Amino acid sequence: MKFHELTAYIDEGEGLTVEFKRKVSTPEKIAREMIAFANTRGGVIIFGIDDDKSLVGVESEKAELEDISFAAAHLCDPPVEHAVHIFGIDGRDVICIVIAESEQKPHFLVDDSDEQKSFVRVGENSVQASREMIRVLRHQYGESEPVRLIYGEAEKRLFTYLESHERITVREYARLINVSERRASRLLVRLVRAGALAIHTHERTDYFTQMLPG
Repeated sequence: MKFHELTAYIDEGEGLTVEFKRKVSTPEKIAREMIAFANTRGGVIIFGIDDDKSLVGVESEKAELEDISFAAAHLCDPPVEHAVHIFGIDGRDVICIVIAESEQKPHFLVDDSDEQKSFVRVGENSVQASREMIRVLRHQYGESEPVRLIYGEAEKRLFTYLESHERITVREYARLINVSERRASRLLVRLVRAGALAIHTHERTDYFTQMLPG
């Protein structure tokens, strides 16, 4: 990364592919951000810049780099590959972590809980991925078999519903076709994989829309 690219990111502000951090708070929190970027479109995390774009600088470059390295290697499963760039601005150090979109999706957080936690980027926030999103991520890369689009009564009712409502959740679809939410979830994910639907994450609630042509 070049210095002018860093300043361009700062001028642009936080968004889908840019995150500002005053400092490295804990390795676990950094791991969550790294996972979200790797699972989505990649991006940059800039340490030493506040949310309002003001320059703060990092306190201990060595300690911060150790926490970042530990987070990527030991708290992300599989580990998240990243590049580190350090810049000096007005006598203060800024650390920039560049993360590419991963081909090993989904990445999970390694913690003490029994729940598998993964994260995705939504706007300027990193949010926990739903089970539906995790299933979709599993099939974005790799050698998954192509999914054949089946157009039965359940699918017909879904697309008729979407003509007037634009979006639908798993719970709404389950009620629409009178099946369990687990069954509705599998049907919707299958349609996403077939390219007929798009999945969208809003905080912790996913919704589905028809895939736009082109």
